[in-house]
Formats: sequence, C-alpha cells, structure tokens
Amino acid sequence: MRDPYKVLGVKRDADADEIKAAWRNMAKAVHPDHNQGDPTATARFAEIGRAYETLKDPRKRNLFDSAVRMAEAKKQEQTIMQQRQAAREAAARAKAAQANAERVMEELARANANAQTAAAAGAKQHQAGATEAAEEMVERIFGAQTAGTAGAQAHPQQAQTKPHAAEMGKQPDQETREPEPTKAEDEQTEAAGANMSLPLSLLTSLVRRFTGSGQPSLEKAPDEVATAIVTIEDIMKGSWTTVSLPEGREVGFALPAGTTEGHQIRLKGQGFKLPGMQRGDAVINIHIAPDPRFTVNGFDVHAVLPLNIENAVLGTEARIDGPEGPLHVTVPAWSGSDKTIRIPGQGLPNDSGGKGDLVVELRIMLWEKPDAKVTDLMRSMREGLFL
Repeated sequence: MRDPYKVLGVKRDADADEIKAAWRNMAKAVHPDHNQGDPTATARFAEIGRAYETLKDPRKRNLFDSAVRMAEAKKQEQTIMQQRQAAREAAARAKAAQANAERVMEELARANANAQTAAAAGAKQHQAGATEAAEEMVERIFGAQTAGTAGAQAHPQQAQTKPHAAEMGKQPDQETREPEPTKAEDEQTEAAGANMSLPLSLLTSLVRRFTGSGQPSLEKAPDEVATAIVTIEDIMKGSWTTVSLPEGREVGFALPAGTTEGHQIRLKGQGFKLPGMQRGDAVINIHIAPDPRFTVNGFDVHAVLPLNIENAVLGTEARIDGPEGPLHVTVPAWSGSDKTIRIPGQGLPNDSGGKGDLVVELRIMLWEKPDAKVTDLMRSMREGLFL
C-alpha cells in the first residue's frame, strides 16, 4: 500500500475534516463512472478508498505513523553506521599511508645525504653511488622484486641490452634455463606487490614533496549524505535552507535554479573531516514536501481545477491559485476531464534561465446535492427521450 497521505495529497498533520474533504474531491474526480475510458480508474478509486479508511480511523492512522517513524529511524541509523564505518576504514588507510610515507621520506633524506657525500669523489662516482643508494632504499622498503621492477622501468634501454650481452657469450648448442623461484622468493615477490602496486608514481610524488616541487594529493574522506525537505515556495524563491548532517552538524545553502524532486546538491568540503585526509563533501538530496494544491513533474507544476457540468459544456472564466499567486484561466466550451490548460512560465525555475509551466488539469464535479432537472435531462438523453 502506498503512503495514504500522498494518495490523498494531504499533509501528515492534516485533521479529519481536511482528510475527508480531500477524499471526497478525489473520489469524485476518479470515479469509474466519470472515467469510463480510463482502464486504471477502478484501481485508483479503490486506492483512494483504502487510503481514506486508514486515515479516518485514529487507531489505524497511529499505527501507520508509528511504522513510518520506525522505518525512517532505522534507515537513518543504517546510513549513519555505514558512513561511520567508511570513515573508520578511510582513517585507517590514511594512517597506514602516512606511516609508509614517513619511512620513504627518511630513506630519501638518507639517500640525499649519501649523494652529497659522494659528490666529493667525482661526478662518475657520485652518479654510481646515488643510483646504488636509491636502489638499496627501494629494496629495503619494498623488497628486491619491486626494486628490480622500478629499475627496469627507469632504465628500459639497459634492460633490453642485458639479454643481448648474455646471448653473445652463449654457445649455439647450449640452452639457458631460468632457475625455479623458491618459496621464499615467491613470498618476497607477493609482499613487494602488496606494499607497492605503483612504485614509480609513489616515489615521484614523495620526491616532489621532499624537494618542494609539488604536494601529493590526499585521499578524500567519505561524503556525508542528508535529505532536505523543501516546499514549492522555497524553490520558487531560492530560499536559504538548513539541514542536519548525520554527525549532528548543520549546514546551510541557497536552493539554486534547477532544483526539483530528487535533485542532488553537493557542498564542497562540508563533509567528514578526518586527520591526514582531504575533507569530504556534503551531498544533499532534495525532497519536495507534499502540497494539497500542487504536484510536481520535472519543472512543471500541476494543479486541479474542478468544474461543474454546465461550465464544462458552456466554458467559463475561472480563478486558480498558482505557485506565485492567483491566476485567471479561460476554460473552453466542451472541456472534459481529460483536457489540460498549460500556462507557460509559471512552474519551477530551471537551470537554463527559464521556468517550467503550470499545467491545469480539469475535473468535472457533480453538485453536492442531486438536482432533479439535471437528473431528468440525463435520463432523457440516455434513453433517447427528447422533449
């Protein structure tokens, strides 16, 4: 069963009279006798009846409201737990990355000192000593297999030259067989891959940080997700809105043009703040509160205009409430309940500088009390008796 408040188009704090009036208006509008060409009319009429049965009974209404509150609280609790778990995992990764970076920084400083000392021995010895120090450093931190990979990537020509030199000393009738790797070597290779999946990019980032030529990008903390319930009037005015984040902190923002149901607003740097990490964003999901006068479809706002039979047949001038104030509508003669009147530029502001439309849906309504003359006229028309 759908939310009975949404079915009847009433607010959750609506009193019994408002609920009854909404039910009567909607029941008349969707009654199967008045919508014989609509195959869904019977189902919609039954759904409206079930919604009214739920809300008119205080006990059933209280049970439904309690179930909704419990479901919302459980969903909110699960969201907070998931975000906290993501924050803990991110903090652990940041701590491990920071410790690893500190080790590399120490080794880089030691290698730099060794290179400066070796400079006194001559340019050639200096280059050899610096290369050896760098290779030893990578091997000590990340393992021998990673050092070999980094060396092969840093000196591709040298790596291609070595097999050629080996082939020159090999006899034609000899076969060269690579030795089988031992278990210890396999474990060392796996450890090297676990410690450093992208060694050159990591070393480049750390060297830039060490030399001051650039700052490494920090991992971003998880986003905080919250829901803001706004009204159609808030969106029309671009009102300032405040929402509470799961951690209890409040953030404020102005509703931008282009906001509609289900829209997401991302507030940069307003999310979780964790040590050693770039601050996350706050992601706000927009939900438009139910309005008894309007429904929203994209940027268009829909309203219902009730008509009695004589005005639907003869046409009339009517007054209707729009999102920005009262409007006058011209209803053409012979307007049925399937007709709509579109008023441009009276909907929600879109992101291209324009606005959606106000779509007026006509609904033919009967009088509150039966009228004998109209009843006789309808009977004579149905039975073919014309006076």
